[in-house]
Amino acid sequence: MKKNTQQEFTTSITQLISNLEVNTESEAVGTVLSFGDGVVSVTGLDDVQSGELIDLGENQYGLALNLEKKRTGIVVLGDASHLSAGQTVRRTGRILSVGVSDAILGRVVDALGREVDGKGDLPVDKYMLLEKRAPGIMPRQSVSVPLQTGIKAVDAMIPIGRGQRELIIGDRSTGKTAVALGTILNQADQNVQCVYVCIGQKRSSLAQTIQILEDRGAMSYTTIVSATASSSAAEQFLAPYTGQAIAEYFLEKGKDVLIIFDDLTKHAQAYREISLLLRRPSGREAYPGDVFYLHSRLLERACRLNEKNGGGSVTALPIIETQANDVSAYIPTNVISITDGQIYLESDLFNAGMKPAINVGLSVSRVGSSAQRKAMKQVAGTMKLDLAQFRELQAFAQFSSDLDEKTKSVLDRGEHVNAILKQGWDTPLKMEEQVVVIFAAVKGYLDKVAIDDIQKWEAEYLEYMHTSYPHIFESITSELKIVEKTEDDLKAAITSFNESHPNLVPVAQEE
Repeated sequence: MKKNTQQEFTTSITQLISNLEVNTESEAVGTVLSFGDGVVSVTGLDDVQSGELIDLGENQYGLALNLEKKRTGIVVLGDASHLSAGQTVRRTGRILSVGVSDAILGRVVDALGREVDGKGDLPVDKYMLLEKRAPGIMPRQSVSVPLQTGIKAVDAMIPIGRGQRELIIGDRSTGKTAVALGTILNQADQNVQCVYVCIGQKRSSLAQTIQILEDRGAMSYTTIVSATASSSAAEQFLAPYTGQAIAEYFLEKGKDVLIIFDDLTKHAQAYREISLLLRRPSGREAYPGDVFYLHSRLLERACRLNEKNGGGSVTALPIIETQANDVSAYIPTNVISITDGQIYLESDLFNAGMKPAINVGLSVSRVGSSAQRKAMKQVAGTMKLDLAQFRELQAFAQFSSDLDEKTKSVLDRGEHVNAILKQGWDTPLKMEEQVVVIFAAVKGYLDKVAIDDIQKWEAEYLEYMHTSYPHIFESITSELKIVEKTEDDLKAAITSFNESHPNLVPVAQEE
């Protein structure tokens, strides 16, 4: 009986083994050598790729950045407090990417594209690589279509084109973010998708920004990538690339995109922190040697593609914070040399009540008037000259009490042109509205208006023009230039307005 039982057992085991299908899979694993300050040192991952996601266990991941001969430096994305020396980590074979779909508009996501606004999971239409080569010369076309900011000083004298990289630079609390947010608000009817990347800002500041955009209806065409001051250095380092990947998703669909990096100074500081923890050699101001490449490979991806490649564009507005107006520091000079111009905001102007506090002399757009409508060129050409003469004479005039009539008239015209450039950041103006206001200023129709009444004059004048002369706006919008008849009508309209508002213009103006 015992013998039969053994035979049956042997037979059944034999059948099990013969019917067993064994599939073997190779898996690349490594052993943790050390972990601290968000950086994991691993041995054994010999064939890992740079930028590859590493599975750290417990649904946590890291990014392979340092590929050395005997060890791999991995930056933790999230919380990996469960790690300790001797534990095993695994390759995923997946280069870092972010899942994107049209539903990402109106949402707030983190540096890995995960929702953080509590509005539910985001559907994924496509995975976009965070690191990607910028388009070459052949797929691009020249920057010739304006991106209207709605800010008179910018659209008139520092025009930004779709596909351009325009730096916003200045000290802390000079209105840099306000200029960027005002530009987002102005895209409401411009068919431009917006991406706002928050790097190292306070959570309270980001919450205010989100509230403003929601209240003004701008979140419907805006995505916010959040890597606040409480986020890890790795997340602050990745956030701009995540924002760029989201922008490129819409670019591939042939759409125009505006992306704002607020700000790249903190981005560079986060990268410096990571690099020092990875024991990379430091250079000037303790930044690693590739800190220029950090920003150049990001900003070079801003482009305007030709029709064969979809005809879309990505316009980048990076923000850089200076210390005591020092634009010659390391990171500011790096980003200035990468971008196509800069909007320089000065703390002295801001404190003097000039908002936006744009220093027109130091601000420049290297794309120039090719990204500007002819109507704006017609009125803004003399505006630059008036302001240049005004600023040159202003310094000397304060030391002299006896000025000739010509100098007085230049100073007076400059003061009025300067005053008309004052504008609330959340009240952007359409191109045709800017044109009729600047026309009045440079042609001398404001010369008798008291400086303190300029803002009131502008508000009432625009309301009057919309009510009584809407055909002037229609002509400028359709023609994109001021034709002779429109100019005559505009002169008559301004004269009529000034005569009917003696409280603002005490003396009738001559043409």
